[in-house]
Amino acid sequence: MASARVFTSRLASQMAVKAARPAVRAPIAAASKRTITGQTMKRQQATTLLQATTRNAFQVQRRAYSSEIAQAMVEVSKNIGMGSAAIGLTGAGIGIGLVFAALINGVARNPALRGQLFSYAILGFAFVEAIGLFDLMVAL
Repeated sequence: MASARVFTSRLASQMAVKAARPAVRAPIAAASKRTITGQTMKRQQATTLLQATTRNAFQVQRRAYSSEIAQAMVEVSKNIGMGSAAIGLTGAGIGIGLVFAALINGVARNPALRGQLFSYAILGFAFVEAIGLFDLMVAL
């Protein structure tokens, strides 16, 4: 009965290794190969085992890909973001120009409405500027 439990637990741990990610495979495989004995350990053996376990627990796992490639992909993404921000801010600049062109045109047609048209122009400027800032934040 006990041998069946040991066999099934080892079989389950081996299946877990096959299904686990590569970074997890090595510690699981090493843990499944250890055997538990009924012998009592001396205090010195216990501290040595504890030190080895803590050393292994705090080691940084290595990535499966090159960090140079990852860094290059990050830089490309930043450049794409900056390009889209430039395009979006160009659109906001054109919008601001159109708002004030309409203000000049409206004041030229009816100078009596200068104050009201100016307040509408400032409101349009605020909307266009908000769109430009939104585009800048999305691109970052």
